[in-house]
Amino acid sequence: MNPGRAAWARPLAAAVACAGALAYTVSKVDLARREELGMPGFPAPQSSYAGRSGSDVLSAQLGNAGLGLGMAAVALLLLLPLTGRLVRWTVWAVSWTGIAMVTAGVVGFTARATGAAPGLGEPPPHPAPAVAALVVGAVWAAAWIVVTVGSMRRPRTVPAGRSPARPRPEALTSR
Repeated sequence: MNPGRAAWARPLAAAVACAGALAYTVSKVDLARREELGMPGFPAPQSSYAGRSGSDVLSAQLGNAGLGLGMAAVALLLLLPLTGRLVRWTVWAVSWTGIAMVTAGVVGFTARATGAAPGLGEPPPHPAPAVAALVVGAVWAAAWIVVTVGSMRRPRTVPAGRSPARPRPEALTSR
């Protein structure tokens, strides 16, 4: 990777991923306020409301909004120098799990929007908000992948007295 590009690519990707998570959070708070299930542009079928009170819908959507805040925080955590193997691997595992969830949502809602998966529900009644939601989700997932991969590729701390360019002594003798 070009070092000049790396200086701005990861922070930009993290900001875009964080913005995607915050857009998701705001949309879930809005749906909670209206006591509606679904996603922006993709209303849930009426059968989804069977046996649920308004407070159930409110709680579910606010819980989803909380997950959105957590995903925004993880995207930003990837910019920090993650010290300790357990911390790094935990953040990376949470990040890849979130990426898989967002990507699955984009794929599933795209299948619903195109009518390719009728079992997921009717295509959206108004295409513009549905397309906007899908674009935001796809850009969010792509940016989150970029910042996660960048975090995983970042050089680790070099032991004192050893230059990153200087090979380990045992590597020279094993040839």
